[in-house]
Amino acid sequence: MAQKLTLKKIAQDLKVSISTVSKALRDSYEISEETRKKIQEYAKQYNYKPNSIALSLKNQKTKKIGIIIPEIVHHFFATVISGVEHVANEKGYQVIICLSGESFDKEVVNMEMLANGSIDGFILSLSKETMSKQDFHHLREVINQGMPIVMFDRVADDIPGDKIIIDDVTAASEATDFLMRKAKKNVGILSTVDYVNVGRLRTQGYSEALMKRGVEVNQDLILKIEDIDHCDELIEKFIDNNPSLDGIVAVNELFAVTASKILLRKGKRIPDDVAIVAFTDGMLSKYSNPSLTTIGQNGYEMGGIAAAKLIDRLEQDQKDEERYETVIVKTSLIERESTP
Repeated sequence: MAQKLTLKKIAQDLKVSISTVSKALRDSYEISEETRKKIQEYAKQYNYKPNSIALSLKNQKTKKIGIIIPEIVHHFFATVISGVEHVANEKGYQVIICLSGESFDKEVVNMEMLANGSIDGFILSLSKETMSKQDFHHLREVINQGMPIVMFDRVADDIPGDKIIIDDVTAASEATDFLMRKAKKNVGILSTVDYVNVGRLRTQGYSEALMKRGVEVNQDLILKIEDIDHCDELIEKFIDNNPSLDGIVAVNELFAVTASKILLRKGKRIPDDVAIVAFTDGMLSKYSNPSLTTIGQNGYEMGGIAAAKLIDRLEQDQKDEERYETVIVKTSLIERESTP
């Protein structure tokens, strides 16, 4: 049986990116005329059927929704999936889960696969690489064909659709202020690179909390981590370079637990010498030693709201101008052993 031609297969055969293939097939001016012609002729020769055709012909509802998440290791994403499944199953929908692995290409391939008649709508949190590229053509293409998208946590502000988020700025500001009220004077933050919106916003909240107390923001106390797999090396260097560090806000559990292990190995006492507050109230936080004070993001509630919003869109079948909503889910500070 002949292999089905996909965006990924065309990209591999012609040695170009999936994004280039997708744009060329839509005759985008961003791609050179020579490349566009080569890709379009190849697709025509092998009878490639783009998603837009499949979508326009799809009249029957599948009663399935797709979730695309960057990873499943973090407790937060696991709880979001649970919330989505609970609400979706109650309303008679099934859930298909895909991982982007923080890859733009994989995110595009997953959307192509699911949009090709498999599901009725998407719930997704953008991959790190997608946010870095700021290339959202695959989202627009699906939306233009009438398939709704609900984004959560990592969102693209200029893409039409409902968005389910927390107030990252306020939550990080409250975490930082909490440490300063505990007499911590040199508070640092372990964050992600700025193109990941949650890291940028949480760093902003951290900085605002310092400024409100008249404390100058010291860039040496801000660590922006891109390579998650080697975060331990970066965090250890950060701790060594800041001997006066007495408080840490971590934008996820992994950074917090890693910092805790390094501090204890260096003979530091937690929370007496260094106190820690982490985002995401998961198993790592509860069972680490010492247990971690956290900002609970309420992922289960976030997932349930996302599912309800998407299913409402699917069942209302509105033809008039869409009105989209950004829902801000409340966070909570959960005190444990890592803070005084």
